[in-house]
Amino acid sequence: MQEYRMLIGGEWVGAETGDWIESVNPFDGKAWARIPRAGPGDVRRAASEARRAFLDPSWSRLTASARGHLLMKLADLIAEHSDQLARLETTDNGKLINEMSSQLRYLPQWFRYFGGLADKIQGSVIPIDKPGVFNFTRHEPLGVIAAITPWNSPLLLAGWKLAPALAAGNTVVWKPSEFSSVSALAFARLFELVGFPRGVVNVVTGYGSEIGEALVSDPAIAKVAFTGGDQTGQRVYQTAASGIKPVTLELGGKSANIVFDDADLDNAIKGVVSGIFAASGQTCIAGSRALVQRSIYREFTRRLIEFAATAKIGNPLDTSTQVGPVTTRPQYDKVLSYIQIAKDEGAKCLLGGQTPQRPDLEDGWFVEPTIFGDVRPDMRIAQEEVFGPVLAVIAFEDEDDAIRIANDTIYGLAAGVWTKSMRRALLASEKLEAGTVWVNTYRAVSYMSPFGGYKRSGIGRESGIEAINEYLQTKSVWIDVNEPVPDPFVMR
Repeated sequence: MQEYRMLIGGEWVGAETGDWIESVNPFDGKAWARIPRAGPGDVRRAASEARRAFLDPSWSRLTASARGHLLMKLADLIAEHSDQLARLETTDNGKLINEMSSQLRYLPQWFRYFGGLADKIQGSVIPIDKPGVFNFTRHEPLGVIAAITPWNSPLLLAGWKLAPALAAGNTVVWKPSEFSSVSALAFARLFELVGFPRGVVNVVTGYGSEIGEALVSDPAIAKVAFTGGDQTGQRVYQTAASGIKPVTLELGGKSANIVFDDADLDNAIKGVVSGIFAASGQTCIAGSRALVQRSIYREFTRRLIEFAATAKIGNPLDTSTQVGPVTTRPQYDKVLSYIQIAKDEGAKCLLGGQTPQRPDLEDGWFVEPTIFGDVRPDMRIAQEEVFGPVLAVIAFEDEDDAIRIANDTIYGLAAGVWTKSMRRALLASEKLEAGTVWVNTYRAVSYMSPFGGYKRSGIGRESGIEAINEYLQTKSVWIDVNEPVPDPFVMR
């Protein structure tokens, strides 16, 4: 049993209570590591240390270029340790080693990109309409950022928050999911190796139900950046609002992958499979609804089933595996419950719908790739986020019908469009209520492009130039050179 400790104020510590949480490998259902079970006292200490570090000259007086250089060095270290970190993530959350390795090899780009932006944060001189007055703006860090990250892509999604937050000059208290904290604690050691001042990055581990509110409501926290489910996001938002704190929320989705009758069907089938069965459907951008034009519905569904049925289920550390386990036992139970709900509502199970009957998988939390046909847009399977390898296939008549069905949810994170028509592509990209629209591709992300949701899928944007503005505040500075001072009883 490997044992990991939290990073608070530059020290590696256990929880004040001495309590621990066992981390379980989703592949075999066995505990393999222990992480501290932090309490409110640990959170208060971490927030206090982060605030102290924010004000300390070793960080606050560091030039923007020097901050950027630290992030660049960190990027190099991440690349150097990417294989080790990927194996930790796969062991901890059960996602494919191929997927985790790809994410960890790409993650350094976020730190390089925002490291390069650190000294490009510029104010402006305003040609103010008042004679003898000089006015300019400064963009300054907010203070201590609470970064709360999920279990499905722990380090990648943490990087989306940490890189811009640190580039802007903030300090951080990072709370990873209790289901996937090991890689976060291993990752945190890299900040020490690079030479970040102590307390700039702090990591606390524990149950969200026990320390989440304490973290969000702590007076030292200036902003909350959260990725997770929309119900939890709502509670985070409400708690932050009581302290008038800004938030960035990247929440759930029920994304539509729309296949028109002029699409390249081979590519569209691969895109639909990628959208829902890659990562076992455990991604906020999962294309969990396949909207297929009625004229090709039968042919497309038949070919989709044939292709999806070839997916290899197995050990996520095996590079030939294509579908791994569900990360947590509660999520596993939830996915199976939604499969039953879909059957009860009259959807037709065309593929999967159960756990694989194999001795080598019986101890893990596996669900077969599952496809439902004859799905109505009002069914729960078409409206609610399952977060598992479960696809709802819905027929549509024409472009207007496709857009209406796609937009008819509380979510608006992403959408896919498969067509050879540029007109259709542009029309759909304009009318779809989603923060990201992919045309003839799916699950593509970049450190250069903003990411976020419409409606209940979130607030704010991550990645791209826009992201760094989420971690800055603007100050307006007025300098009056007039002599003498004008009438003090009249507003200038």
